[in-house]
This record gives sequence, C-alpha cells and structure tokens, in this order.
Amino acid sequence: MSLQRIPEIDYLKCVLILLMVAFHLVYIGDNYPYAKQIVYTFHMPGFLLISGYLAQSMKDLRKGGRKVLWIFIPYACMELSYAVASYLLPVRERITELSAGVLLDKLFLHPIGPYWYLHTLMLCFILYHLACRCAPGNVLTRVVVFGLALFGLHACGIIYWANGLYFLAGSVLCWCKLDFKSFFQPTWIAVIPLVLLCFYPENLDRSHLGGIAITYFCFCLLLWSYRHMPSRLARLSGFIGRNTLPVLLFSPVFTLLSRGYLPLFSFDSTGICFLLVSVSLAVAGSIGIAWAMDRLHLSAYFFGKAQSVHPANA
Repeated sequence: MSLQRIPEIDYLKCVLILLMVAFHLVYIGDNYPYAKQIVYTFHMPGFLLISGYLAQSMKDLRKGGRKVLWIFIPYACMELSYAVASYLLPVRERITELSAGVLLDKLFLHPIGPYWYLHTLMLCFILYHLACRCAPGNVLTRVVVFGLALFGLHACGIIYWANGLYFLAGSVLCWCKLDFKSFFQPTWIAVIPLVLLCFYPENLDRSHLGGIAITYFCFCLLLWSYRHMPSRLARLSGFIGRNTLPVLLFSPVFTLLSRGYLPLFSFDSTGICFLLVSVSLAVAGSIGIAWAMDRLHLSAYFFGKAQSVHPANA
C-alpha cells in the first residue's frame, strides 16, 4: 500500500484537531455540554483510527523506535509542564501534590490533559510492532496478539481499551489492504443516522456500538463535505491537518490564556465570537511556536527533525 499522503485524511485530522481545541475551551464546554459529549464520542477515537491506518512504519524496529522516541520527548516536556501548571494554577484538573512520584506517574502511567492521546499512541505503536513481529503474515493472529496485550494494559489501568481498539481497527483496515475512502463512503446521507444516533445520550460513548457508528458516519459525512470545499479552504485544511502535532502540544497554552480575554466577549451570549477567535489564535499560535523552533534550529532536539512545520503542499 502506498505511503503517499491522502488529502482527505489531512482534512479529517484538521476537523478533529479544531474540535479538540474548541472543546478544551472551558467556557465553550460548559455552555454546550451536549455538543461536547457528542464531539468527545468521536474526535480522539477518530485520530487513533487514522493513526492505526497509517502505522505501517512501525513494522520496522529502527523506524518505529525512532518514531516513538520523538513522540516521547515532546510529550514528556509538555506533560510535565502541564502537571506543574496543574499544581500551581487554579485549573479544573488540579494536582494537589507535586513530587517526583506524582510526576513519574503522570508521565508513564496516568497522564493528564490532552497529552493522554500521545501516551496512548506510543503504547499502541509498540503493540502494533509486537503484533507484526509475532505474526508477519497473519492478520487474525496480529489482531489476537494486539488485543490480548491491549487487554493486559487496560487491566493494569494504563490504557483505556476502547481507545486502543480504534487504533487496532485502523490497523486492520491497513492490514487487509482496504482503501480508506472506500470503507468510509463519502455521502451526505450519513447525516440522517448521525442525527438519530446523537439524539439518544446512551450512544454518546466511544466504547459502545452507538459511539462506533457515530465515528463511522462522521467520517462519511466529512469525506463528502471535502468534495464540495473551495480549493483555498481545502489547502488551508490540508496545512492544518499536516501540522496537528504542534497544535496538540502547544494549544493548551492558548486555551489557558483565553480565560484572560473572555470578558471582552461579554456582548456575545452565544460564545461563538470567543470560540472563533480563540481557536484561530490557538492554531496559529501553536504552529507559530513550531515555526519559530524551526528557525531557531531547536526542532531537531524537540521533534527529531530540522523542520517540524509541514508546508501545505508537502
């Protein structure tokens, strides 16, 4: 299977990262709790599914090890910084004790903040490599090995099994050589079952069949919308989709700062103006930090490569 970039996947990643930033804004999450519950059902599972589909490089021990290393380094820096900030600042997800034991626990076992995704992703990459090594040519055996290892980590409280299963589902699509855009059929009709599913709160759980269906139909609807996007907007979404890692890493800085200028938007009771401004600043600021690190030649030590910001036509 070709490893060339798939523009539609970059578009999906763009939408998912924008939703992540939007609902990490406390004001938006508090004012639109049901919308937040819907988004949380599919946005990070969607990321994990895509990551599993694109995880072919993890078959090779050297390439896979390097990939995990250069996720771990920025993850460790930002997770530890987030933990310290959670101790010092009056945030919702607070740490009441700051010690080496607590920091090591958050780093290796129970991360806080949005960085849990990177923690889960690294573990899934390791399980992917393990499954491929144990069963080079047998998809069923790979699934069993991955599933058993995932269950063990879940039983130990290190990973949530449903998140790992989305990664595994994406891997199975790749192992079975299924085309991503054929499996997720682009169609506007997906909006009908999507609305019906979201109408019932019991479906808003990523580990339930309803949550899986919501993720599937969201992808189908988004892939349909991509076909009807203006070319400029498609290029912008592609650029953001290629640079989701800096947004994931640095956007908490901007969502925290957004509380300071929230009173300026008191004229808008819907919060939409605050949402648009804050998401735009978070995305632009996060990519801007990565760009500055590129210019200062720091990216090689933080991301493992000289250029961390990928151009729109990469």
